[in-house]
Amino acid sequence: MTTQATKVGALAVFALAAALTLAFISEGRSQDDVSEEVLRAVKIVSPEAAEASLTRSFFGQVVALETVDLSFDVSGELVVFDAPEGQFVKKGEVLAQLDLAPFERSVERAELALAQSERELDRSTKLAQSNVASQVRAEDAQTARDLADVELRDAREALQDATIRAPFDGLIAERLTATFTNIAAGTPVLRVHDMSERRIEIDVPEQLLQQVGDPSRITFTADLPALPDPVPLELAEYQAQTQAVGQSFLVSLRMPDIDLPLLIPGASATVVAEVGSASDALMLEASALLASETRTPQVMLFEAHSDDRGVVRRHDVEVMSETGTGFLIKGLPKDAEVIAAGAHLLRDGQEVRRYTGLTVEE
Repeated sequence: MTTQATKVGALAVFALAAALTLAFISEGRSQDDVSEEVLRAVKIVSPEAAEASLTRSFFGQVVALETVDLSFDVSGELVVFDAPEGQFVKKGEVLAQLDLAPFERSVERAELALAQSERELDRSTKLAQSNVASQVRAEDAQTARDLADVELRDAREALQDATIRAPFDGLIAERLTATFTNIAAGTPVLRVHDMSERRIEIDVPEQLLQQVGDPSRITFTADLPALPDPVPLELAEYQAQTQAVGQSFLVSLRMPDIDLPLLIPGASATVVAEVGSASDALMLEASALLASETRTPQVMLFEAHSDDRGVVRRHDVEVMSETGTGFLIKGLPKDAEVIAAGAHLLRDGQEVRRYTGLTVEE
């Protein structure tokens, strides 16, 4: 009887131990399942994959370095107008000329008046020296001689002003009057383009320039209908005020010397502006950014300790706005993995798992 009771007790102890073991294993699995459930899944991106450049296209128009309206400084009848529209001219060529006869007569009269005043000055000086005439009369004669000399210079200058010569190598854009017209001084008669340098002008929105910051960072190229390849352009200048309509800035781009005679002011071109990412900067979406308590820009980095698990760490970065939806980021470690969204919901050092997409259990 005692032996049988001992066997029953041993079986009971064994059964209890087995039950406790199963319960412990079940509880351990249950805890693992719960731990697996509370690990937050996060979407991770690599900044290198998101690196990009900002590219925009603009309608451009070819313009000359300068466009000037030429006019006479004197009045007269226009008798020579050797300036066909669309013709290239060299610096110094005669483009227009008034009737020179009146101006030549004015020069002749001024020369005679000067000669007469010099004779009068000589006579008055001799009389003053011999005390026959006063010294004041000699001084008046000197003044009259000087005035005659000034009138002669004015007459000769007016004769020169009766002829318009090309002030530079250029292109005749427009004739603004007709031959044999009586022209008043200062009336424009001819419009000429300075073709020593050709440029392309575009209107760039204010918002885009503010996003770029430094216009010298922009690379410009032009697509011209007559050329198969894009033409590199150089930033020449831009107006430091916006246009009346559209809140845009007028940007002038310098073209290289191209042998295209018909590439004249008014010709159209498509200008492509591109801002490349800096060598030490990477592109990230705005959703990946967060701020510290001191408003320092930060991102949340993923530090993997297995294939799909790891911890997150806050990391300070330098941010520069680029497109409004993306940002140039500086200060990231090499091969960094960044939490793409929801970083503000995570705490520094928290363990997370990599989001690999939705799965369907069968």
